[in-house]
Amino acid sequence: MTDFPKHRPFPSAEEDARAAKICVKNPQTESPAYRLAYLDAEFMLQDALRPVRLQLELLKPELEQQAAGIESTVVVFGSARILEPTIARERCDAARNATEQSPADEDLARQYKQARRAVENANYYEEARRFAELLSRQGEKNAACKLVVITGGGPGIMEAANRGAYDAGAKSIGLNIVLPAEQAPNPYITPELCFQFHYFAIRKMHFLLRAKALVVFPGGFGTLDELFDALTLVQTQKAKRMPILLFGKDYWQKIINFEALLEEGMISAQDLGLLRYVETAEDACQEIIDFYRQR
Repeated sequence: MTDFPKHRPFPSAEEDARAAKICVKNPQTESPAYRLAYLDAEFMLQDALRPVRLQLELLKPELEQQAAGIESTVVVFGSARILEPTIARERCDAARNATEQSPADEDLARQYKQARRAVENANYYEEARRFAELLSRQGEKNAACKLVVITGGGPGIMEAANRGAYDAGAKSIGLNIVLPAEQAPNPYITPELCFQFHYFAIRKMHFLLRAKALVVFPGGFGTLDELFDALTLVQTQKAKRMPILLFGKDYWQKIINFEALLEEGMISAQDLGLLRYVETAEDACQEIIDFYRQR
C-alpha cells in the first residue's frame, strides 16, 4: 500500500501567522481590522470574547498536563502567610526587640504576639513540605501510585508543598492567579507545569480535574473557599469521593464548628464523614493509602 504524506493540505495557524507578518505594508494591512483574529490582542480582550478566554484558560493547562503525562494529583491548600520556620523566628526576634525598646507601644505588642503565633504556625510549613516529599518519593518508587502535588503556586503552604516535591526530585504543579497585589510563583514549581490564571472558577476546576485527595492546611478566606467548594462537589456527588484531610485538628475545630452544622440539621452525619483530621505528614500519606486500598 502506498504511504501517503502525513501533512495536511491546508497551512497551519502557525504558518499563516508567520505569513501574515511579512505582508505588504499599506493603510489596509496596517488597520486593526486586518489582523488575524487569534493574533489580535485588542479583539481577544473585549468583553464579548470572555467565553473564548474561559475556554482557552481551561484548555491550555489541560493540554500541557496531558503532554506531561499528569494523570493523578493531590491538592495541597493552605495559607500564603504561613512562614518558613527560620524566617518566622527571625521576625519574632525582631518584633521582641522592638517591643522591649518600646514596651508601652500597643501596636508593637500586638505585632509581637502575632509573630509568636507565626513561629508556632511555621510547623505547618514543615509538615506540608514533609508530606509532599513523602508522597512524591512513594510515587517515584512506584509508578502505579504516582500522585503529583498541585498547589496554588504562591508562598506559604503552597511553597512548602512544591518544595517538598522538589526535594524528592519529583514534578509538581502550581496554579497561580493574577491578583492586584502581584503574587509571583514560588521557585519550586516545575517550570513547564507553572500556570497563570485570570479566572478563579477555571483555576478551581483544574485543582479538581485530576484530584485523588485534598490536604488542607490552616488558611484564611481563600483556603476556606477552596475547601467548601470541594466539600460541596463531593457532598452533591458532582465529584467522586476522595480523602479530604484537614491538617491541624485544634485549628479547624476552633475556626469551624462542623458539629453545630449537624446539630442544626444543615448537614447530615454522613457529611461529617467526608472529613478527616491529620497531624503529621505520615498520617496524611497513610490516610490516602488506606482510602484507596479499601476500594
